[in-house]
Amino acid sequence: MTQGITEVIDNTLNPDFVRKFIMDYFFEERENLRFDFYDVDSKSPNLSKHDFLGQMFCTLGEIVGSQGSRLEKPIQRNCIPGKKCGTVIVTAEELGCCRDSVLMQFCANKLDKKDFFGKSDPFLVFHRSNEDGSFTICHKTEVVKNTLNPVWQAFKISVRALCNGDYDRTIKVEVYDWDRDGSHDFIGEFTTSYRELSRGQSQFNVYEVINPKKKGKKKKYINSGTVSRYNITEYFSLEIQINLTLASTGNPSQPTSLHYMNPYQLNAYGMALKAVGEIIQDYDSDKMFPALGFGARLPPDGRVSHEFALNGNPQNPYCHGIDGVMEAYYRSLKSVQLYGPTNFAPVINHVARYAASVKDGSQYFVLLIITDGVISDMAQTKESIVNASKLPMSIIIVGVGPAEFDAMEELDGDVVRISSRGKFAERDIVQFVPFRDYIDRSGNHVLSMARLAKDVLAEIPDQFLSYMRVRGIKPSPAPPPYTPPIHVLQTQI
Repeated sequence: MTQGITEVIDNTLNPDFVRKFIMDYFFEERENLRFDFYDVDSKSPNLSKHDFLGQMFCTLGEIVGSQGSRLEKPIQRNCIPGKKCGTVIVTAEELGCCRDSVLMQFCANKLDKKDFFGKSDPFLVFHRSNEDGSFTICHKTEVVKNTLNPVWQAFKISVRALCNGDYDRTIKVEVYDWDRDGSHDFIGEFTTSYRELSRGQSQFNVYEVINPKKKGKKKKYINSGTVSRYNITEYFSLEIQINLTLASTGNPSQPTSLHYMNPYQLNAYGMALKAVGEIIQDYDSDKMFPALGFGARLPPDGRVSHEFALNGNPQNPYCHGIDGVMEAYYRSLKSVQLYGPTNFAPVINHVARYAASVKDGSQYFVLLIITDGVISDMAQTKESIVNASKLPMSIIIVGVGPAEFDAMEELDGDVVRISSRGKFAERDIVQFVPFRDYIDRSGNHVLSMARLAKDVLAEIPDQFLSYMRVRGIKPSPAPPPYTPPIHVLQTQI
């Protein structure tokens, strides 16, 4: 029976695997184990498609019974007797009963520059200490390309995996610069413990990254940068700006239209708006949302607008709560005539004007665009996004309908960073998801929309924190607890 497969480590003859396997151990039973080793040449899950390197046989009791529960044995290949195929080291550790998990996120500042033609491509490697003083890898972050001030994605790890439930056990964190050939450059390291990570001053932990070789050679050496742990909940409440795209998809009274007003259920636009809006409205204090539309002829003269208030009041486009936005949306469908072209730049610039006026980090703006994929001002939209990447704002795009969303994928910038006139976006601020990927054929719209909202909002915390990090904005200190005057005898609630 296969217990599991490790991750693949590229371009190395000395891999140190992170993935762990949990097994039941019984002293009174013989539990035979076999480790097979492969050189992976493709992404195929079929092991026969890869080069077999050898195998090692042992028992779980052998590992546990070895000194320090650390077993080292040669890898063997039956077809090549006597040939040295390397060795494998397997360690075992009895797991504590702690079932807690912790969600952590780290960033770094002013790391050493390691790449000749660029900056660095940093990633973190976490090690927990063993009882014999050695260290075991327990987590690796993703690589953040070409930056000395990375913000890594938040990750969840069990306390048992991080420190075996021992809150004071040493955790060593190494910082590396990723290289394509696998010869990653060591930047530095620091040590901490789960107890330190979980309390700290306002849970804002800052650690100096130290390179021991540099420290020993250079008298003036201070550090190779700093790594911080922080949490989005320590920052200010978000000020959510929601804008809605009305794409030119036909008459709302026709069932074939994406805007069709079915008296018995929400249309695609309504479902997407409600699913995402009901979550992000929790981070807006007054629940008042300016809701805009574009790509329509407006009454009474039929002029085409790419930035109009859904409630019909350009001086006060605010709607109360998501229900208010939904009401304004359906009311506007009865009064406006959907009409192309569809330009994104005006509404992006509209939100950017508000975001540009807030530089202290007290507000963050989220623009939600729901579209059928048609876009008429691609060049102008790219320029608007590049300019907005310097501001406290994010853009969510939900694509509805059967169209191909190549243009939206390009705006997302996950594969190729978006640029305009030779200037690249300062940071990633766009998240795109196609609505059709979340349609549950069983008709369970509640579950489908929950999945949609989760994926749509997945990148917002990282985008928010990256802005705060780049601007050097730290969380506001928590206010001191209120102490009532001694003479107060009773409190009215």
